[in-house]
Amino acid sequence: METSNIIVENLKCGGCANTIKNRLQSLMGVFSVEVDKENSAIKIDHNHSISRNEIIVQLEKLGYPEENTDNSIVLKAKSYLSCAIGRMSD
Repeated sequence: METSNIIVENLKCGGCANTIKNRLQSLMGVFSVEVDKENSAIKIDHNHSISRNEIIVQLEKLGYPEENTDNSIVLKAKSYLSCAIGRMSD
């Protein structure tokens, strides 16, 4: 088992955290996901069938790019949509 700790951009609230957690936990090989909203940190326990890079790609698709990478207006807009979806699933 591996643990990946990733700091992301655009993580603002519980809605964002719900979307991230739900999406990552649905990936094959992911055992658990913890989201720390205050520090924009995500801890993922996973096996070798999924790489850290694959997880980062999934986060970026949701609008949450890794810290210190390109955070375009498109990604910011995606994060607002992901946030809204996460709030509805509360």
